[in-house]
Amino acid sequence: MNFKTLLLGSGAALAAVTGARAADAVVVAEPEPVEYVRVCDVYGSGFFYLPGTETCLKIGGYVRVDLRGGDLFERISNSGDETYNNRVRAQLRLDARSETELGTLRSYAQVNFNYQSSNAEFNADGSVASRYDMDDDTFLEFAYVELGGFRIGKNDSYFSTFTDYSSGVLNDGLVPYGPFSTLQIAYTYTGANGFSAGIALEQGDEDEGFDGAGITEDYAPYVVGGISLTQGWGKVALVAGYDTWQEEVAVKGRVDFNITETASVFVMAAWDSGGDAGDPGPDSGANWYAPWQGDWAVWGGTAVKFNEKATFNAEVGYDDFDNFSIAANVAYDLVPGFTITPEIAYVDNFDVDDSDAWGVNVRFQRTF
Repeated sequence: MNFKTLLLGSGAALAAVTGARAADAVVVAEPEPVEYVRVCDVYGSGFFYLPGTETCLKIGGYVRVDLRGGDLFERISNSGDETYNNRVRAQLRLDARSETELGTLRSYAQVNFNYQSSNAEFNADGSVASRYDMDDDTFLEFAYVELGGFRIGKNDSYFSTFTDYSSGVLNDGLVPYGPFSTLQIAYTYTGANGFSAGIALEQGDEDEGFDGAGITEDYAPYVVGGISLTQGWGKVALVAGYDTWQEEVAVKGRVDFNITETASVFVMAAWDSGGDAGDPGPDSGANWYAPWQGDWAVWGGTAVKFNEKATFNAEVGYDDFDNFSIAANVAYDLVPGFTITPEIAYVDNFDVDDSDAWGVNVRFQRTF
């Protein structure tokens, strides 16, 4: 065997071994193309398509710090002295929507995570029964499903939302204008000409109640209905609520006027069939839809946008039992998404000694 024969034989053997290993090699699959999140602009900014679906989702919320003090807002400390009433809140909002043959299908949830101060309470011997401290709590504010104009779930009462919340002040409703949290089944018709009408069945809520009002005690739900008209000049709305357990009715009307493109005013008035103006104490009618005192109450307010950063808000309230309130603030957008709002408020309660109470509330809020 010569050198050339040996070299050719070694090369053939090496090629055979290499070919066998190549046959056994693992083939790496090509990576699947990445499906990037798509922006969904059908329902406004902030929505995106859930991958692989036609459902649009928006995740939002805010982080808020409220610093409060004065006779109107103060807490009582463990020593019995007046002290701060502060709160930190983180809010999470989830809004999912998609289009169906029956209209827009929407699910919405809003959860508040609070860290806030509580009052100290004292026993008869002066010892502390419960301490002044900062407490944590979680509150489900909204959770409902909508299809077209139909809504079911937890929401604020139709009596308070159909005519809109009272104003842009931080402490609206110091003279209260309606209840809030409730289980609700509602339908709202919205016309192309600005007309809308709706009806809601509600359960009520003991935490929202007063003087015996609260959650319904049998299978008969509370009933609310309203009509409204929105035009370029503003809006007019009328709503009525029937407490089927107390068998009392409350009616509320509101008119908004757009004075200019940057200034608006509103006037709102309400009447309660269960109000008792002869009773020196709180409203004995216990109508869940009428938390003000006496037969009637009125409110008024304004919003004036000074410039791109600052907006002035004010609200005044007065009821049949001479309860009076006023609140005013300036909401200032320091940078986009971060608003600082100092507010001053005053309440005069007819049935409380030394009833004049002032308070200051400064809010820092980062919205996303």
